[in-house]
Amino acid sequence: MKLNVVVLMKQVPDIRTTNNDVLLPDGSINRAILPTIVNPNDMYALEQALLLKDMYPEATVTVLSMGPMQAADVVREGWFRGADKGVLLCDKQFAGSDTLATSYTLAQAIKQLAPVDLVLCGSQSIDGETAHVASQVACHLGWPQFTFANALQVENNQVTVERQIENGVEKAQTSLPVVISVTNQAPVCRPKNAKNVMMHKRTEVLVWSLNDIQADANQCGWTGSPTRVANMKPLAWQAKEAQQIEPTDTGIATLMQWIVR
Repeated sequence: MKLNVVVLMKQVPDIRTTNNDVLLPDGSINRAILPTIVNPNDMYALEQALLLKDMYPEATVTVLSMGPMQAADVVREGWFRGADKGVLLCDKQFAGSDTLATSYTLAQAIKQLAPVDLVLCGSQSIDGETAHVASQVACHLGWPQFTFANALQVENNQVTVERQIENGVEKAQTSLPVVISVTNQAPVCRPKNAKNVMMHKRTEVLVWSLNDIQADANQCGWTGSPTRVANMKPLAWQAKEAQQIEPTDTGIATLMQWIVR
């Protein structure tokens, strides 16, 4: 089965830190002092794409990322694990994008990669946590979408998805093409393949600008971003009191009384 899968992967600052300087006065993240990593949830999406390639060897997996030139490392991370192609969207006019501008730009690039059957991405990124991009990309493309998927299968131009919902798991189905966001409850991404690392560690990543994707500059970057952050503050919750409970029936009874009091 010939299946063209695009995986959206993002380079993000590793905000898992207690450094008080992580936020700038305007509320934005001080990216200069933080190391960069591949957005963790995007790796789960990549594994879903590679599982489909395992099942359908004729399938093509393309990594698509947007960011500065250093984000080319994200594309290479995909190659190292088995992706076939990669594109980096890099242009000064993409800078300052909120989720609306980002999703528009990604959708324009996906149109240039046509025909595309399936777009996968992580359910959310650790630097924004909005979980907006997958839905907005689907809207720009006019495709159906599934969010918070734990697993998926593709057969006879149909995709079946198991989604995480509030009270359990929902199974749903639709026809291709479709956009799907993947949670961290999906299988963990496979490790790098040594042969792929040697093959691609110096491979030049294809870079597309605004003109390459035929995008409207007014819908990209800061200009196309209606979101404005007024203020952000780091919050550190500290317990005012603590009580150690023994793992016994008496201890559990004491805990329950403390909870309901």
